[in-house]
Amino acid sequence: MRIEFEPAWKFRSAPVAPLLVPLLVAIQKSGSLAAAAREIGYSYRHVWNLLGEWNGRMGQPLVELERGRGARLLPLAVKLVELDKRARMHLAPHFAELSREFERELYDGAGAPRLNLHASHDLALEQLPELAEGALAVELQFHGSVESLEALARGDCDLAGFHVAEQWQTPEILQRLKPGTHRLIGLAVREQGLIVPRGNPKGIQGLNDLARLQFVNRQRGSGTRLVFDQLLERAGIPGDRISGYLREEFTHVAVAAAVADGSADIGFGIRAAAAQQELGFIPLVSERYLLACRADRIESAELKRLLALLRGKAFRSVLASLPGYDNAITGRVMDVEQGLAGPRPARVAAPG
Repeated sequence: MRIEFEPAWKFRSAPVAPLLVPLLVAIQKSGSLAAAAREIGYSYRHVWNLLGEWNGRMGQPLVELERGRGARLLPLAVKLVELDKRARMHLAPHFAELSREFERELYDGAGAPRLNLHASHDLALEQLPELAEGALAVELQFHGSVESLEALARGDCDLAGFHVAEQWQTPEILQRLKPGTHRLIGLAVREQGLIVPRGNPKGIQGLNDLARLQFVNRQRGSGTRLVFDQLLERAGIPGDRISGYLREEFTHVAVAAAVADGSADIGFGIRAAAAQQELGFIPLVSERYLLACRADRIESAELKRLLALLRGKAFRSVLASLPGYDNAITGRVMDVEQGLAGPRPARVAAPG
């Protein structure tokens, strides 16, 4: 049984009807109030009355209705829909984590074996708890790569998810992994690069364009921030010369959302997040996403179930659906040296 935590709008301390935003989205899509009513499963009279109520409460109309010309959202409604989508994208991973935390309390001590996973944000990993349902209870919390590895060292989690660029080693990661103590499990190879607006209207070609753009960054300690800072260092570009370098988001999706809504000209993240928002992407880095565990746990029943899940068709289908992901190392158990040194991707699972 899944538990979900949903955001809600309030206006003058009163909750906004949960149906209002889905109705506006349906109108925007169909251009018809009648079609929108059918899509969300309510009568025409009900949605008409709902619009009338909220037009009055907000003091201005949300939708323009014209006989023979259908319905269209007015500027206030367009902004509400835009902000609702933006809020959900920014907050979705955090809501999912809160839901899983409550589920742990509700079902503690019952059901499938459990694995506690602290990990850097990843779109494929987001789907793992649901795919594992019934066979394995995956308790997933998103943190930065460094923070996740530190949690593993303290014994606060069973697995730590992190990523490293294939072109070079990352000292902050290396110093937290011990060859005799840890084993690595391959999750995926993925592309990171510059996320730019659709069509790339500003003609962005690479890192040298950052000085003239408004940037959105990932948080300090995240694997993506470490990779980006290394790219800047190699290019000889100081972070303090980049407008927006100190603006931090906690997921790839949030970075892409900032570019999509125009509050940033450019961000750095995975290709799949750019594709999700129908944005442009300039590839810069191929990286391996890995799961670290203690070597003495690799033969445990929980990790055997996890490996079977990663090697199964359902998870491979998830990877194939994400642009820029590759399954060359998925489900492979490696020692620390092998995991950090390669292998190179064998094939691209889904075209970018």
